[in-house]
Amino acid sequence: MADYRYIVADAATGEVQHWNLPLTEVEFGPEISGPGSFAGTLTPPHARSMSDMLDAGNSVLLVERNSQLLWGGLIWRAEPEGPKLPIEASGFTSYLHRCHDLDGNLGGRGPYVEADPCDVIRDVWDYAQARTDGDLKVIVDDTKSKAKTGTAKDPYDIPRSDARNLGEIVDEMAEIDEGLEWSETVTWRGRRAERRIILGAPKLGRRRNDLTFTTGANVVGEPHVIKDADEYAQWVVGLGAGEGKKRKIMVDGHRNGRLRLEHRLETNEKDAAKLTQRTRRERLARQVLATLTELEITDHPAAPISSLRIGDHVRIRLHEPHVEYDGWNRILGWTVRPAEGETPERVTLKLERSVKPADGEDEAGEK
Repeated sequence: MADYRYIVADAATGEVQHWNLPLTEVEFGPEISGPGSFAGTLTPPHARSMSDMLDAGNSVLLVERNSQLLWGGLIWRAEPEGPKLPIEASGFTSYLHRCHDLDGNLGGRGPYVEADPCDVIRDVWDYAQARTDGDLKVIVDDTKSKAKTGTAKDPYDIPRSDARNLGEIVDEMAEIDEGLEWSETVTWRGRRAERRIILGAPKLGRRRNDLTFTTGANVVGEPHVIKDADEYAQWVVGLGAGEGKKRKIMVDGHRNGRLRLEHRLETNEKDAAKLTQRTRRERLARQVLATLTELEITDHPAAPISSLRIGDHVRIRLHEPHVEYDGWNRILGWTVRPAEGETPERVTLKLERSVKPADGEDEAGEK
């Protein structure tokens, strides 16, 4: 059985205030381009004796599994419910949603013209943590992207009069096409936890041939596989730029013994080779009928819980009484429920297909 510890530290200094908070009913986990969340409960007699230590908005909660930190964030709520004390926390980026640009353009770092959104996110954190009593000691990595925000005619401007929410600025940067994704990590550095933002440009994660999830090994519960033919097609008609007879048309199809279904793909591609590539990619994405959005797993040598990473692409093989499934999926996040009593440890993966319809840029499932 995995050994969990729930550790409370001061938000500003990182100094540990309690090394083993006796929590029950725990659920926690990270998410892609989001802070993730934590929920747990202090029960009598601990709820009364320890409630003063849980300083909402000023305390950090860390989750350690077998001496390795899995999650960290700020405690935002501790509201008694009878004799119990439920606790809610969110990752460190949730702090930015409680902060605003009071100086304009992040203290003169903007306005931004042809700026890398990764740099803007670093500027947001620099601005927030440079202010009085605002230093969470969060480190943002030095990843660069090829995306740009703001132009000479229309700079990305943050007027002082708008008092923009800093978390919303980060959200906008992560929504730029072919820009970036981010996640949070915590790692022990001596007796303090290093808090870090990991940037991925344009995406986080990689194909993981070292991890597998298989019925009879580490897959538990009843996998919910959806078969929906609304987006299914074995034939895709790719339309390029232009009009009339000058418009390029590419058709990519594959006979597989099923009723022929077609999809029309509108693009602005002028290059025939690129249009052919996009059309084929779209057909490969749409020819997958089954969709898996969640999967319940246990810790297993085939895919240890400690090895999970946001954004990674993993292979899933299901041999259930009601479904056969074999495909690559991307991990968008997960929820951990530590063992409690007779209930074993469980992890619910949040997934999406590695190759999605109308999103031809992700080729991880084709290699």
